[in-house]
Amino acid sequence: MAVTFYDLGSAAGLKKLDDYLLTRSYISGYQASKDDITVHAALSKASSAEYVNVSRWYNHIEALLRISGVAGEGSGVVVEGAAPITEEAVATPPVGDSKASAADEDDDDDVDLFGEETEEEKKAAEERAAAVKASGKKKESGKSSVLLDVKPWDDETDMKKLEESVRGVQMEGLFWGASKLVPVGYGIKKLQIMLTIVDDLVSVDTLIEEHLTEEPINEYVQSCDIVAFNKI
Repeated sequence: MAVTFYDLGSAAGLKKLDDYLLTRSYISGYQASKDDITVHAALSKASSAEYVNVSRWYNHIEALLRISGVAGEGSGVVVEGAAPITEEAVATPPVGDSKASAADEDDDDDVDLFGEETEEEKKAAEERAAAVKASGKKKESGKSSVLLDVKPWDDETDMKKLEESVRGVQMEGLFWGASKLVPVGYGIKKLQIMLTIVDDLVSVDTLIEEHLTEEPINEYVQSCDIVAFNKI
């Protein structure tokens, strides 16, 4: 069923979107899609900075657009008052000359998929915590964004089945995000995958040791490494 957002140019509309993204990595489903592009196009970086969850999602979608584009179809989100997106908006980024492309590939490892926390985001988080404390409500559990390297046994490992096995691990407070295959040499590629966790519910070490490197997934997965771990 399509999700509809209203008045994203207003504080009330942005607050509703921020609440919606509190437990979600994407507008719909488990990977970036045209739904994310539709909402992204209706916002600006400045307007999203005040809202922690919106800012985290906005920076992530911007990073994906710079790196590989977004191809997922989504479920047909509606943003009242926003212009429809074009096919160019969801395609992969324009290809420059071979020199520029090579430079981009060399810089892939330096790309911050999560986005750097700004002073506005820190201030918003502090104000939010103060408001919760003042109202006497129970402080909500923190969340973290994690980037994992999942390495196969060899170049004959079926990477599609490897990713399916990894995403097949389902836990309360665990949300899988975007992924890509990264060459590591000798014809071998590793899976680089993002996930969001609720800190009180999921331990990344336990996820790796008791799920991702145990039977039956260890038929495909040789090891897992934490590349980045950021508090949201």
